[in-house]
Amino acid sequence: MNRPASRSILRTGLVLGAAALASIPPATAAGAAEHSAGHSAGPREPVAAARAADQHGCAVVWFDLGETLVHTAEDDSTGYMPGAAAYLRELRERDIEVGLITNVPPSWGETDAKRAAALKKEVDKAWKGSTPFAWKDFGDRILTPRTEAESKPAPALWERAKKNADGCRLVYQAETAEETDAAASLGYVAYQVGQPGRPAFLPARVIEDLADGS
Repeated sequence: MNRPASRSILRTGLVLGAAALASIPPATAAGAAEHSAGHSAGPREPVAAARAADQHGCAVVWFDLGETLVHTAEDDSTGYMPGAAAYLRELRERDIEVGLITNVPPSWGETDAKRAAALKKEVDKAWKGSTPFAWKDFGDRILTPRTEAESKPAPALWERAKKNADGCRLVYQAETAEETDAAASLGYVAYQVGQPGRPAFLPARVIEDLADGS
């Protein structure tokens, strides 16, 4: 793929994302910033198997990619959004599952795995920075549209993620209201990242409380 096409994909396909704190229960939403004041905000086994013997609840945090976790600069290089690497690391340390719901051209492959491989290649070849993107954290939880009609903000990708939730609480984080509103309408706890006066990402402690039904 040539560079102009690459940049177009990363800016208009991958760079789709999030809106407002949408479906968090009122008490939890009101306390999100308070929680974050005292706490910071490799592939794992399927959630149901991994959590079966755990007395606590579970949550899966799904993200948009572009301008949510990854930024595309004017020189076409890509790198982490501010705070994203540390946030993913904290979720990993707390054993909170993560996934990606992101638009890429359906022509990139016949399956999610093939489209995900093409996505990784596209992002990695333009990556700038000493810390590579944490693909291993996402395992096979990278959902992409099989047809143009499935592209966000159509509900198909969120519905596919919800179908395989194994009873876990679902969180979606992105940077546009269009996407977070759509996710919230399907029962996700939706959070707009990078908003002034709020934590850049939904604090990990809040996610743990949501998983436990708080």
